[in-house]
Amino acid sequence: MSSEAKRLFNIIILGLSFMFIFTAFQTCGNIAQTVITNLNSTDFHGSGYTSMSIIYGVFSASNLLSPSVVAIVGPQLSMVVSGIFYSLYIAVFIQPTTWAFYTASVFIGIAAAVLWTAQGNCLTVNSDENTIGRNSGVFWALLQFSLFFGNLYIYFAWQGKTHISESDRRTVFIALTVISLVGTVLFFLIRKQEDTKTPGEEDSANEILGDSSSAHNRMLRAVAAFKKSITLSFTKEMMLLSVTTAYTGLQLTFFSGVYGTCIGAVNRFGSEEKSLIGLSGIFIGVGEILGGGIFGLLSKNSRFGRNPVVMLGILVHFIAFYLIFFNMPNDAPIAPMEGTDEVAYMIPSKEVAMLCSFLLGLGDSCFNTQLLSILGFLYSEDSAPAFAIFKFVQSICAAVAYFYSNYFLLQWQLLIMVVVGFFGTITFFTVEWEAAAALAARGSDYSSI
Repeated sequence: MSSEAKRLFNIIILGLSFMFIFTAFQTCGNIAQTVITNLNSTDFHGSGYTSMSIIYGVFSASNLLSPSVVAIVGPQLSMVVSGIFYSLYIAVFIQPTTWAFYTASVFIGIAAAVLWTAQGNCLTVNSDENTIGRNSGVFWALLQFSLFFGNLYIYFAWQGKTHISESDRRTVFIALTVISLVGTVLFFLIRKQEDTKTPGEEDSANEILGDSSSAHNRMLRAVAAFKKSITLSFTKEMMLLSVTTAYTGLQLTFFSGVYGTCIGAVNRFGSEEKSLIGLSGIFIGVGEILGGGIFGLLSKNSRFGRNPVVMLGILVHFIAFYLIFFNMPNDAPIAPMEGTDEVAYMIPSKEVAMLCSFLLGLGDSCFNTQLLSILGFLYSEDSAPAFAIFKFVQSICAAVAYFYSNYFLLQWQLLIMVVVGFFGTITFFTVEWEAAAALAARGSDYSSI
């Protein structure tokens, strides 16, 4: 197998592994608050929003140290161990207790930081300047199939249900735990690459997936990776991209946790309200996959760079927010177990709700494929620290959003995303224009990025 074929094989395996793990985790996140609402009459008194806030809060803090972990143990083992913790979190729902639920939330926050830092490094060391756009699209499209399969099962399994029984819950979460473990095992199929950069060492030709020569060298690599993370955090480009990244964190919380809860709380949807949560996830996944395919796989044909894709993303999201504002009751995110009978500015429409799900997914893929691409392009020699910073900012904003989702009405959550999204688009444009100017200065083809 040629070097290029081996790299593409690694990207496909990476995408498939994440697809299995996040089929389980994103389905879990999408239905967690609904399942927990049905549990709150028992001895369990947890909150799905609070759990996610803990996860993303710990996730953000852990990103400061995750490059050092990847530097010491390597990305492959880092992803395997992280996958095990994802599986344990999902397994908690089989027989949930409040203390285990929140404890698992802390551990999965740490695991998530390591997992995504290792993913960013693996993506970058298997790409070059000419393939980073294609590989980002391949990975993103495979990852977003996770939204399709799990939610498809939820849609059919919960059809016509207004209450989720203990048997329903256990069946779903046993299946999701097994699926997550399958994805974890697939990480072992990733093949080692040669002549790649190690985290935090710009001029090193050591193998990131290989063994370090000594414990002392491992510690030096870990310290270097940590220092590089701090240094990169204060560069102009990273600070500008952090605004864009902050927006992706806010809307990640909205489409993966809040919007499904809103749909499940609308009593006017009748007996379909719970199964529509799964259908919404499917439409989000369709939008994500379509966006990943078009804007990632076809990036080589673009003569205009990343800005038009990001512009499309923000316009699509603004349309979605406008329709959601008109279609969804204002108290839907914080409605009690009985749901809400309120009406917004139109009679709640299932068709409009599903259209908005598709638009949320499409817009999210526009932002994330282009952020992955520009980070891999700008920081090809510092991939682990760069992706750690990306996930740090994204996760801390997601944590904040999950926290205020317990209290804020829908209109205020939408307003926050509109404001941050507007400024995030402007800052992305600024970085992209500077990257294009730098390419032109050294005589490269802009369409290659």
